[in-house]
Amino acid sequence: MDTAHITWNGDLTNTCVHVRSGTAISTDAPVDNHGKGAAFSPTDLLCVSLATCILTTMGISAGQKGIPFQKASARVVKHMAADPRRVARIEVHIEADGLGIEAKERTILERIAHTCPVARSLHPDLVQDSTITWV
Repeated sequence: MDTAHITWNGDLTNTCVHVRSGTAISTDAPVDNHGKGAAFSPTDLLCVSLATCILTTMGISAGQKGIPFQKASARVVKHMAADPRRVARIEVHIEADGLGIEAKERTILERIAHTCPVARSLHPDLVQDSTITWV
């Protein structure tokens, strides 16, 4: 079964539709690469994929282990390199509500965060700088 259908709209934009849900997102080339920056760029989505995978796998693990993982958010910073143009580094800064989560459980969730499927799928030359702050 297909995962997504993508339509090239011209003008450096695409529309991506998730087959199962029908949810759509748009992409645009970034301003520093001939686009308008009117939507996520493909490299933005790569970085967002890492952050959402981290939060999702933390949530899955917490649910399986009965850990009260209720509130969390992430901030992503993308660092580009030239020659070849690529994402060189992704910073993922996570803030999570640590209320009721013991130190041992935090360690479990942090370990899960650094080994999520997206993290394991990225090229080893891409620096992944993920931090979790328990508030």
